[in-house]
Amino acid sequence: MEQSIQLIIFFGLTALVGLITYFKCRQAKHHQNDSKDYFLAGGGLSWVVVAGSLMMTNISAEQIVGMNGAQSLLVAWWEFGAAVGLIILAKWLIPIYYKYNCTTTTELLEKKYNDKGIRAMVSVLFMLGYAFILLPVVLYTGSLFMKSMFSLEISVTMLAVIFAIVGSVYAIFGGLRAIAISDTLNGAGLLIMGIIVSALAMNAIHWDLSGIPADRLTLIGDSQSDIPWHTLLTGMVFIHIFYWGTNMVIAQRALAAKSVEEAQKGLYAAVGMKLLIPAIVFLPGIVAYKLYGDIGDVAYGRLVGDILPSWLSGAFAAVIAGAVLSSFNSCLNSAAALYTCDIHLNLINPKADVKKIGMRLSLVFAIISVILVPYFAESKSIIDLLQKLNGLYSMPVLAAFICAIAFKNVHANAIKIGLVFGVALYAFFTFVNSPFHFIHLMAITLASTIVVTLFLSRFVFQKQENKILQSASE
Repeated sequence: MEQSIQLIIFFGLTALVGLITYFKCRQAKHHQNDSKDYFLAGGGLSWVVVAGSLMMTNISAEQIVGMNGAQSLLVAWWEFGAAVGLIILAKWLIPIYYKYNCTTTTELLEKKYNDKGIRAMVSVLFMLGYAFILLPVVLYTGSLFMKSMFSLEISVTMLAVIFAIVGSVYAIFGGLRAIAISDTLNGAGLLIMGIIVSALAMNAIHWDLSGIPADRLTLIGDSQSDIPWHTLLTGMVFIHIFYWGTNMVIAQRALAAKSVEEAQKGLYAAVGMKLLIPAIVFLPGIVAYKLYGDIGDVAYGRLVGDILPSWLSGAFAAVIAGAVLSSFNSCLNSAAALYTCDIHLNLINPKADVKKIGMRLSLVFAIISVILVPYFAESKSIIDLLQKLNGLYSMPVLAAFICAIAFKNVHANAIKIGLVFGVALYAFFTFVNSPFHFIHLMAITLASTIVVTLFLSRFVFQKQENKILQSASE
């Protein structure tokens, strides 16, 4: 009987969000530019929707499940760092994106370097990261939560298939407008329910954290922890600048605002909301450690299943499902935007049907992500694995953006070689030899890529151009 109540509330709330989203989309005015309409919601998002959609895209199951699965206070650093990344995006990067009228973040690189190839290369790196890292992780963690919370007999992979189908419907048929509206609705529910879970979790142990090892209740991690204190001084800040400032999945919401000012208001509101998130993403995991011991990524789902009454757990499952769908369909839409705008329209056929191309690519990425779900089930810590693998493309891409914004006259070919060098260097660190913590290695990769890029630009390509000009003048 209890499970029936849970399922009725779950499906009822999920359907309600879908209906509201459908009617809101029908009432919306459409932009004459197909790319802006489908991928940027016609440039008409209010600051409230920007903030809500940002939070739901970021705080999905891979964050809630993965961070609570660490069962440690240290993971709060990911949230504190996010506030810094959001401020940098709002104050410096968003005005630049709007100045150059960018549909995608990568478009800035083409306009800065006057080279379509750079834009395409960076887009490919983003898409590979989305297809082989982010999308399967989102599906896996969301499915794992549902399975552990409801003690379902269905496999994690089958649950992932269901999430992929529903998420694809939003991304393929509704575009960013449908995603942003549903995000805002689910975001309010997630914040409320997340705080309730944290309060009930603390109540379950009578607000007594005694008996939990000190190393799980500290913000100063030693060298053997997931986040050693010294990594906060090297790569941590750059991880957040990349994620919040250049990552299409995140910046896309701000690019879809009515104006620069509206985007900035939404981003600053998201900073305020971030201050509430740490209590949601680490406190329940610590409580689960006291109740069940070190149980890893199943901690959050098991705790929620135990402490919430049946009617409330159904509502919570609905907002978690919404969070999973939000991150999944947002990533699909961003991948489709990158391919359609940066590669297909820019290099293949500028008159192609934007929506049709975007729909096809979304479908392909959804299938790839489902196939990869079983591989991520083998990881010890999903949040640690996610951050580690992201370095394969995040630091080389960030290096390209830094060179574009902070330096003048950087040669386009130097940027391209720098991108390849950065990916190869971090791949060597990750799969061959890891002399330091992966956050340090990200900082080393970023700095090395920038140095190599600037060196090649100054001492190789610019010299070649000078020789050609000199020969021509003679």
